Amino acid sequence: MVADTFNSIEGFSCNPVQGAMYAFPQIKLPEKAIQAAKQAGKAPDVFYAFEVLESTGICIVPGSGFGQKEGTYHFRTTILPQPEKLKTMLDKFAEFHASFLEKYK
Repeated sequence: MVADTFNSIEGFSCNPVQGAMYAFPQIKLPEKAIQAAKQAGKAPDVFYAFEVLESTGICIVPGSGFGQKEGTYHFRTTILPQPEKLKTMLDKFAEFHASFLEKYK
């Protein structure tokens, strides 16, 4: 459910989650968001993570803390909630991302 949802969101790519409690999707950020992050003095994935947290209360961990390849952006999310709560969180995340893209296009 997690990988399928992330893969259905514009600009996301997520490998299947197999036997782990984490998903680690890659995200393509709009250039305006990358510039806004630089102006804020943050790495783009850190900027995105703060935007997610402040807008939704969902906590994700920026991929830059895991040594991601330069020029790519990822985040890690824990997938421990019960399926119904997880679905609610994923729906909220998809809504946030659509709004984020609109803001920075």
